[in-house]
Amino acid sequence: MKSWFTPFINAMKLPDLRKKIVYTLVVLLIYRIGVAIPMPFVSADVLNLYMFQTGGSMFQYLNILSGGAFANATLFALGISPYITSSIVMQLLTVAIPALERMQKEGEDGRKKITQITRYVTVALALITSYGYYMLMRNQGMLVNNGWFAGVIIVACYCAGSSLVMWLGEKINENGIGNGISIILFANIVSGGAGAVTTIIGFFRRGDVWGFVIPIAALIIALLMVYFVVFVTESERRLPVVYAKRVVGRKMYGGQSSNLPLKLNMSGVMPVIFANSILAIPATLALIIPPKDGSFWDGTVRFLSSDSWFYPLILFIFIIAFGYFYVLISFNPLEVSNNLKNNGGSIPGFRPGRPTAEYITKVLNKITLIGSLFLSVVAIFPIIANIISNNAVRGIAFGGTSLLIVVGVALETAREVEAQMSLRGYRGFLE
Repeated sequence: MKSWFTPFINAMKLPDLRKKIVYTLVVLLIYRIGVAIPMPFVSADVLNLYMFQTGGSMFQYLNILSGGAFANATLFALGISPYITSSIVMQLLTVAIPALERMQKEGEDGRKKITQITRYVTVALALITSYGYYMLMRNQGMLVNNGWFAGVIIVACYCAGSSLVMWLGEKINENGIGNGISIILFANIVSGGAGAVTTIIGFFRRGDVWGFVIPIAALIIALLMVYFVVFVTESERRLPVVYAKRVVGRKMYGGQSSNLPLKLNMSGVMPVIFANSILAIPATLALIIPPKDGSFWDGTVRFLSSDSWFYPLILFIFIIAFGYFYVLISFNPLEVSNNLKNNGGSIPGFRPGRPTAEYITKVLNKITLIGSLFLSVVAIFPIIANIISNNAVRGIAFGGTSLLIVVGVALETAREVEAQMSLRGYRGFLE
């Protein structure tokens, strides 16, 4: 028991690290308060009933990301989704538009400009999504006042709430312990744990055989998935590196062997978040432009809905594509090869420079495919199970996505804290 709590106790002993942890917890507390603030002119009971009837739909995914705020029509109902979508759009545009690419390579000033543009795009997307959410509630009879003034208040509050969430996430980046967006997502998903426990208890109270088999089987599968997620996340391919001997003054350097570690799942859970966010766009647009039965727009929305058999296939392809895209923009094999060359290092059997870069790229493509396939299988397995059972077990459709985010963010945060503790001579969380 002592070995589990010792790292946390040591972390709290460090004044600067303790300050960061406390700051992050305070920001999360403020966020959860915003999740509980109800919106005016909205009947939360009618909205909750609608969400229950559409269990397993894309609205469930949006509700998970918002920590239940979407279903309860509270101030932070849009959650972090507009900011995530904005970040995806900006990363895609940075690759496609040379001006943005040059801006990104300008250093800190360029990144600040891109961050500012991302904020503006977030506000614009939040405004559009807020209007779509308002139209959904008005069309489904969830409003107690259908006047224009009530509409302006609802849209403005949701847009402001999304902007505030973005600001809280950036504050965690600046003064907290890690990626603010990931930590907020982690807190939102974990907050739904009470609902999962209630669902399990409900199954046991049924008194029949399936009431015991289904929850026990689900818990066993979840534990196995957690184990494999941790295993794949921590797995890496190590490329051997040999450094040549060189004399500097009267001292000799080099002549030693090392390795270049390449993570099997270098992109983490970002491809899953990106893919689900992109596939949520048609459902969001359908709130603004309700499809007519039999129209092309209606067929498109149904084709991309989460209860369609095509949805797991498209999600599978998107996760793999975003996995390669994320590695492409975050890891440059040619730069790594040049760094090895400048430091007198080389991979045995390959000449320094471009041949080494080509070899690293070849290996990276293989391990990225394996990591992306793993993420895809974990993400789509519960969705397929939900479709096969005809939504008999509500709430499991996006269980794989939620599990990937929770485990991935927990490992990332623990690794960040461990790195800061290692600088001070303490044993880390992951040892």
